[in-house]
Amino acid sequence: MKYDFKAVEAKWQKVWEDEHTFHAEIDKSKPKFYALVEFPYPSAAGLHVGHPRSYTALDIVARKKRQCGYNVLYPMGWDAFGLPTENYALKNHINPEIVTAKNVARFKAQLKSLGLSFDWDREINTTDPDYYKWTQWIFLQLYKKGLAYKKETTVNYCTGCKVVLANEEVVNGVCERCGSPVVHKVKSQWMLKITAYADRLIDDLDGLDYIERVSTQQKNWIGRSHGAEINFDTTAGDTLTVYTTRADTLFGCTYMVVSPEHAFIKKWVEAGLIKNVDEIKAYQAEAARKSDFERTELNKEKTGVCIDGVQAINPVNGKVVPIFISDYVLATYGTGAIMAVPAHDTRDWEFATKFGLPIIEVVKGNEPSNLSEAAFTDVATGTLVNSGFLDGLSVEDAKEKMYAWLEENHKGCKKVNFKLRDWVFSRQRYWGEPIPMVYCEKCGWQPLPESELPLRLPEIKDFEPGPDGESPLARHTEWVNTTCPCCGGPAKRETDTMPQWAGSSWYFLRYCDPHNDKELASKEALEYWSPVDWYNGGMEHTTLHLLYSRFWHKFLYDIGVVPSKEPYNKRTSHGMILGLNPHAFENLPDAERKQLLAEFGSEKAVRAHLVEKYGEMAEHPIVKMSKSLGNVVNPDDVVNEYGADTLRLYEMFIGDFEKAAPWNTSSIKGCKRFLERIWGLGDKIVEGEGYRPALEATVHRTIKKVGEDIDALKANTAIAQLMIYVNALYDNGGATRAELEVLLQLLNPFAPHMTEEMWQQLGHIDQLAYHPWPSYDEAKCVEQTIEIAVQVNGKVKARIQVAADIEQADAIAQAKAEPAVQEALAGKTIVKEIYVKGKLVNLAAKG
Repeated sequence: MKYDFKAVEAKWQKVWEDEHTFHAEIDKSKPKFYALVEFPYPSAAGLHVGHPRSYTALDIVARKKRQCGYNVLYPMGWDAFGLPTENYALKNHINPEIVTAKNVARFKAQLKSLGLSFDWDREINTTDPDYYKWTQWIFLQLYKKGLAYKKETTVNYCTGCKVVLANEEVVNGVCERCGSPVVHKVKSQWMLKITAYADRLIDDLDGLDYIERVSTQQKNWIGRSHGAEINFDTTAGDTLTVYTTRADTLFGCTYMVVSPEHAFIKKWVEAGLIKNVDEIKAYQAEAARKSDFERTELNKEKTGVCIDGVQAINPVNGKVVPIFISDYVLATYGTGAIMAVPAHDTRDWEFATKFGLPIIEVVKGNEPSNLSEAAFTDVATGTLVNSGFLDGLSVEDAKEKMYAWLEENHKGCKKVNFKLRDWVFSRQRYWGEPIPMVYCEKCGWQPLPESELPLRLPEIKDFEPGPDGESPLARHTEWVNTTCPCCGGPAKRETDTMPQWAGSSWYFLRYCDPHNDKELASKEALEYWSPVDWYNGGMEHTTLHLLYSRFWHKFLYDIGVVPSKEPYNKRTSHGMILGLNPHAFENLPDAERKQLLAEFGSEKAVRAHLVEKYGEMAEHPIVKMSKSLGNVVNPDDVVNEYGADTLRLYEMFIGDFEKAAPWNTSSIKGCKRFLERIWGLGDKIVEGEGYRPALEATVHRTIKKVGEDIDALKANTAIAQLMIYVNALYDNGGATRAELEVLLQLLNPFAPHMTEEMWQQLGHIDQLAYHPWPSYDEAKCVEQTIEIAVQVNGKVKARIQVAADIEQADAIAQAKAEPAVQEALAGKTIVKEIYVKGKLVNLAAKG
């Protein structure tokens, strides 16, 4: 009987929905397992085949855990606020709420078609007022604890989205969403003090089961370093404070650099102390047009302007040093000022060389000095020289002595510093959670009373930001104008909204109790389900969502809302699915390739033409899927042609889960044929009870390997072992009922529709979804018998079955007993007997 995957998959998806098969409730009689995947942003484009890779991988884990007796929570919802929907709404003149509802419906239908075992009774949506009521509530708690504040600050401004971005949303100088250039502006913004948790965000990683690249990326982004703050007096009477990890090199400081935005520059200009004001202002204007990435890029040419009129004084030796402004120093990092030690820092050396500044070696390393090539750049070991009271000390001893000197002389102190900046939390757009704050001229900023939550978005029709990037809500005075919750006088609502990351910073908690209208989740639900046992998501969210949500969770732990200090016990990350690049030479249609070869004369010339026409990406045959390249594969098409089980199997078999893998439609057919072979075993059930002796070891090895590989997210090797098992069944004429049942049990997490159908055809009433996972006997994983070759004078004369642990003498004796061997030895004398364990017996004979 041919396998009708469309009928079977429709049948079982309806059964699961009607029977709420995967619904989870608190059950303290079972161990709990909370599996979580990052909920998607429901865009108009719908899912592409990259999405199911993550969802299916953890679905396989969740399904196995259920069969192993765990009470599994595997939820799904929608991260639906944010710029893409608002931009789409602007372009098409439609309300973002309507767009969101349509997109969610499409995504949900697609996910259901894949047979994913989500508990849809717990579905959440960040744009639902009943949900964002609690996002606003969390913000108010942050405000009350001094962790949410408003300040004038230099911000990243996306010229395309016309919105302020957090540092984490700027990638290589452009907006991570739209790719437009990012410039600096000074704006009043709501900030969240994530830096207050910087130490804990690093230290608490050590007790978690995170893959190394995730932990490393978070630690590097937070960027904890140990050093000192040093105070430099200036001829203007002000004190410039710098942070350095190399206080031992203070004697080697020959100049200072401040950021173009440093507050002292404005002060010194207004005081008439700076003589080259026009030159300074021109440089400031030029720097403002650059992104942080452009300014700090190591290989760029060093530029700057020396401040004429104000100098600094090196506190350790009293020497006067010039002060420059340069764009490679950022106002948002450290103190916005640095001491430059050009003998021991590449960047400082390049700057000093360009401007003819002194270079003084203060650390003698193990190699001869060659300061013209900055041989001592970043010397971390060696002996101090030219450094007064530090001479002769090691670097570490010199640091400690300098820390003591700075404190004794009131010139500085030891300091721990972080690269992490506070989180810019304002967005000047409509489609986001309203910030529940009002401003009163008399009382200042006041929080909205919790009884008035949720503060809902007003229904408006004009979503365009204002000419200076202000929120469209600012134009709607009927919503903006309100009363002060403190004095009752006139006040105005905050018109900025929260960033998309707000709703996703706590959504995993709402899944525990999604319909609670009294609190974000009940204490009982949080104590039972928390923390998440296994969370999988993209590496691109490591320094965004993952960092933000850990911060929010730690705060909620501190105020007694959640029972654990960390939200996720385990974090894994998947590689993306790649597509063929239609502009690469290798992927051009044959006719087009021939035409171009004829036109340009050689493959090299054609490749050069393609790069000129399409950019450097044309050199890469396999690239990220994108609509602009037209290489996105819609999972709906794959499901329609091959079935959901085939798609699931292929997504898992495509390669190492943590690494990127190219999509190859022709390879899907192999997975479909494999499932059809398994379906065919239903017509090839042979007589026999249990596992046949010839297959017993294979069965036990397969149970062991598939189970272990699922737990290790090695689905590709688990599937390979299932293929070995299926081949063995066919080699032995089919499967006994027991052999087929164990195959269906092991395959069920990968191909749930077909296996449930075959399970039912075998007469079972219960669903495989909760049928106990098969067990194996470790001793039986080893072959009891093996096949070895028997050779006479190097030529194979027979193959025999022997005990796997057979001794040499017994193997040789059994070989000699074979009729074909006796015939080959007739009239000959054996001169040598060789046994290669587990492989062969060779008998050398003469005569």
